[in-house]
Amino acid sequence: MEQLEIKLEQDSGRLDKYLTEYLKEEYDFSRSYVQKLIESNDVLVNDQPVSVKYNLLTGDLIQMNLKEPTELEAKAEDIDFEIVYQDKDLLVVNKPNGLVVHPAAGNPSGTLVNGLLFKVKDLSSIGGVLRPGIVHRLDKMTTGLMIVAKNDKAHKRLTEMLANNEIHKEYIALVHGVVEPNAGKINAPIGRHKGDRKKMTTTDINSKHAITNFTVLERYENHTKISCVIETGRTHQIRVHMAYIKHPVVGDPLYAFKEDMKEEFGQYLHAYKLAFNHPITNEKIELISELPKEFNDKINLIKE
Repeated sequence: MEQLEIKLEQDSGRLDKYLTEYLKEEYDFSRSYVQKLIESNDVLVNDQPVSVKYNLLTGDLIQMNLKEPTELEAKAEDIDFEIVYQDKDLLVVNKPNGLVVHPAAGNPSGTLVNGLLFKVKDLSSIGGVLRPGIVHRLDKMTTGLMIVAKNDKAHKRLTEMLANNEIHKEYIALVHGVVEPNAGKINAPIGRHKGDRKKMTTTDINSKHAITNFTVLERYENHTKISCVIETGRTHQIRVHMAYIKHPVVGDPLYAFKEDMKEEFGQYLHAYKLAFNHPITNEKIELISELPKEFNDKINLIKE
């Protein structure tokens, strides 16, 4: 059971509404589930139980136990997403915007895993009942290519390949500002943000090394389209690293600017390319996913 502490820097309205929005990016809890946690005293404010209607004030300290119900189980659902490659050992999906990868407390349905259980007969069991076949993840609002294992042997080998940087993962991002160097390497360790547990940050404390290579694809008046190749796979890595060099991803609700929170599409970050040797046959696999329509529409808009 994970514990979360949030120190409020401003008045923030109703407790249940605030927590639902706060946890949306990483946990995607429903508001009704958040209310249950508050009512069961798994949420305290200033060490005291409070009502779901409690109005949060500057300086309040929220303490929360992030419990997942033991009865939670992923069920098959007809979810709309594309399978771009499939054989007896693995498949690669093109994850659409807004689709959470696996179920969590308060949201047992409507995820990629629910859709996989509907479309695919066999999935690796290593990830457990909530994450069958899941070798790596994409954030909810990040689109693009993702590998899924269909058996445990493939899953174990794919996990090793990811750890050894044997899987080439290339992303395309639209970032704020004009990136001056044509290419660069960001080598900055990433760890959990001390004051905001839903965020990651560059830090030397309790962190893991993280390397992102970027190349400028196109410059606009106030924005830049870049490609990113990651040598490591840390949570929010590209988003954190681009914010670190003062070029946050457009639409990023956590690491960009206040106006970015109004972007319904979320962050303009797309897992564009995967290249790797098949974990069982060693056959070379290279896949590309074109940018979503909304991504291209945004680029055309800023060109005007």
